[in-house]
Amino acid sequence: MAYSASESLEELRELARSAGAEVVHSTIQHLNTPNAATLIGAGKVEELALLRETEEIGVFLFDVELSPTQQRNLERRLGAKVIDRTQLILDIFAGRAQTREGKLQVELAQLDYLLPRLAGRGAEMSRLGGGIGTRGPGETQLETDRRKIARRMRKVETDLEAVRRGRGVQRAKRASVPLATAALVGYTNAGKSTLFNTLTRAGVLADNRLFATLDPTVRALTLPSRRRVLLSDTVGFIRNLPISLVKAFRATLEEAAGSSILVHVVDASSEHAAAHAAHVNEVLKEIGAGGIPRILALNKTDLLPDGGSLLAQRFSAEPESAHCIAVSAINGTGLEELLTRLDEMLPYDPLRRVRFHFPHEAAAQVNAVHVAAQVLHREYTPDGCEMEAIAPASLIRVLTPYLVEEQTGAGPRAE
Repeated sequence: MAYSASESLEELRELARSAGAEVVHSTIQHLNTPNAATLIGAGKVEELALLRETEEIGVFLFDVELSPTQQRNLERRLGAKVIDRTQLILDIFAGRAQTREGKLQVELAQLDYLLPRLAGRGAEMSRLGGGIGTRGPGETQLETDRRKIARRMRKVETDLEAVRRGRGVQRAKRASVPLATAALVGYTNAGKSTLFNTLTRAGVLADNRLFATLDPTVRALTLPSRRRVLLSDTVGFIRNLPISLVKAFRATLEEAAGSSILVHVVDASSEHAAAHAAHVNEVLKEIGAGGIPRILALNKTDLLPDGGSLLAQRFSAEPESAHCIAVSAINGTGLEELLTRLDEMLPYDPLRRVRFHFPHEAAAQVNAVHVAAQVLHREYTPDGCEMEAIAPASLIRVLTPYLVEEQTGAGPRAE
């Protein structure tokens, strides 16, 4: 489902608002062939230049990615800062990133964007005046030459790879305690973080702005069967997300691609709900997550007069949306059904009653039993630790070298 020009422009307004700008005027120009020098026609350039004087406009936003030449020419003729869609999104990301990994990812994407735009700008490259398009790492690099920019990019890439290795170690540790994993995915501002907070009480920033949260967060969630699952909140998707950002946020996307199940959150109150859902499905296929089982959670149904029932029927007819549930993260509607469906769809992991013997150096394995199993008895001996527990089969497989006895019948579930 393609966006019309007016719909795309409305999304640009939302991006501008998220960046802290006040939109005072908008316009659409239809051209058979874009102008190579300025993208828009000469008459439109003159019109905007006059508008800048009468409205005292400080920034012009374009809903496309401008070439370096087009951006420079427009700034000279309009006498104001010109920002394209890519730079606007980068600016929003720069203002939202909180963790070291997130900041490095944004910096790398910004430097990649700035590098081809250095030539011919000279003194005007200094943008220390504040406002959108000036946040993040760009302020110091904008006054350097290509060589220094490239050197800084290599340094950031090295630092980012070190952080990613650390995240890989964390992911490996989580795998050693074999809990099932689920990820919330969806279009930006669909309410993923609000839903994440409601389900896990995580306290993640949730705001009615595009890209309110960027950094992936993982929390444990207890399902109706008393099983525990690791739930992750991921960065929201958007149309025409800059390629540099897609590459930079590889680690965030890996959280989704490596999950056992996906909860695709859709803003049911948006008139573009179907288009947003289709776009997310395409991105999931691109990152190798297209085959992962998923639940479609139609969020914000408290804003609809029928509670989202008609939209749920429409989405349920789609093959990729067979498991469709109308929910509201604000008032809790449908959340019990969502958790039950999540419990039913996760891979079955039967519980068994077992006895382990761990040597003193296997402290990590002892902790894994405490985290993922119900400990019935524990006794420390001169040569280690004896434990009797009701544990999931996946954990038992990992701890097979320490298994002493497996009894028939698992007994009661952990409460």
